[in-house]
Amino acid sequence: MKILEFIRKNNKSRNKELDGALQKIQNNMENNYKDAAQINLKEFEELFDEMKASGRLSEAQVVYYEELLAEYQGKMKNFTHQDQKPYWT
Repeated sequence: MKILEFIRKNNKSRNKELDGALQKIQNNMENNYKDAAQINLKEFEELFDEMKASGRLSEAQVVYYEELLAEYQGKMKNFTHQDQKPYWT
């Protein structure tokens, strides 16, 4: 976890493109846009996989963003409109 702490404190080690994708997810989650948040998560995962495969990320960045991806996947496992109860019942 020392790598994660270092990256969180050191903005130079972060990737702006991936951080922007994460910000979209967070904004949509906060605004309860469940479908959009799920789409954004898939887009983030695709972007991350592409950047990792092409070698555009350092080892520390890969560890950091893998941890965040797992965290968001856990948060959004049941984050759908299907579990939303109508307010009028």
